[in-house]
Amino acid sequence: MNTNNAMPSPLRVGIAGLGRLGQRHAAALAFHTPNCKLVAACSPVEAERAYAREQLGVPSIYEDLDTLLQNKDIDAVVLVTPTSLHADQTIAALKAGKHVLVEKPLALNVSDCERVLAVSEQHPDLVAMVGFVRRFDPSYLSAFQSVEAGEIGRPFLVRSQTCDQNDPDGFFVKFAPTSGGIFMDCSVHDIDLARWMLGRPRALRAFATGTIAMHPGLQACGDVDNGIAVVEFVGGAKAVLYASRTMAHGHETSTEVIGTEGKLLVGEHAAANRVVKSDRHGVRHAVLKDFYERFEAAFAAEMRAFVAACRGEVPLTLTLSDALEATRIGLAITRSLKSGMPEVV
Repeated sequence: MNTNNAMPSPLRVGIAGLGRLGQRHAAALAFHTPNCKLVAACSPVEAERAYAREQLGVPSIYEDLDTLLQNKDIDAVVLVTPTSLHADQTIAALKAGKHVLVEKPLALNVSDCERVLAVSEQHPDLVAMVGFVRRFDPSYLSAFQSVEAGEIGRPFLVRSQTCDQNDPDGFFVKFAPTSGGIFMDCSVHDIDLARWMLGRPRALRAFATGTIAMHPGLQACGDVDNGIAVVEFVGGAKAVLYASRTMAHGHETSTEVIGTEGKLLVGEHAAANRVVKSDRHGVRHAVLKDFYERFEAAFAAEMRAFVAACRGEVPLTLTLSDALEATRIGLAITRSLKSGMPEVV
């Protein structure tokens, strides 16, 4: 990317998808991200379009992405849409001459990821970025810089988990038919972190197992609400991943990186702040309720990085190839969960 030709005016952004996360992204673009302006939004849901119009003051509202992409006054789009649409919508955005930030995962199969990469290579002047938000979290970034500086020697094992607070209404059970399963939906973040921390090695094989502890409705989709996976990489490095939908106390994301001269631990105990209360009930601290509360600062940093890259100010280090590899590994883990056998990646 040529950073000598930075865009002088604000980046004009359109957003597709205004659900739970989409509304947060839209608000960040409208009110909290420098050098950009949210000029368009689209959703098939009238209440979501009304939110963009009335709460955010978005001037151009659409029911579908194709119509939004025809707007020549839009420089970039943010896709917060169902995963099954990600690949085709990313390709459509690139062909329309728009920079694109698409939420993870890039796709639910390798061939769709490869299609996106092929189109992206035909448009080298456009930024195409996948929302692996943890790379923008200050704590994870600090840990990566420590690993890169050799402070724990050679990293050879990553243990990482994504654990959501139990939802008694079972939102994710309804979501399961299109989510790709717990490993593609939750652990894809941990997969990307493991490759990042280990120096982007190629995965060789994966093994997974899991159980349905609380939500039997997942059985129809071949999914579980708690799963464990092991991934083996070229050179002997390993990743051990845990995903859960059933935490009682709140959201808990944590990662441990073990090296030949030390280790790093990020996010232990899911603490919402640094206050520890001791009284007649015991010793305790407040906990994080969901992923957005944990990664709010990272989502803001991610959006700033995307806008800066689109404006030609800084290059991206997060690539579509990283997203392809995360999908490849996630699919092997999911196959192993169903087969009960190790799977080649």
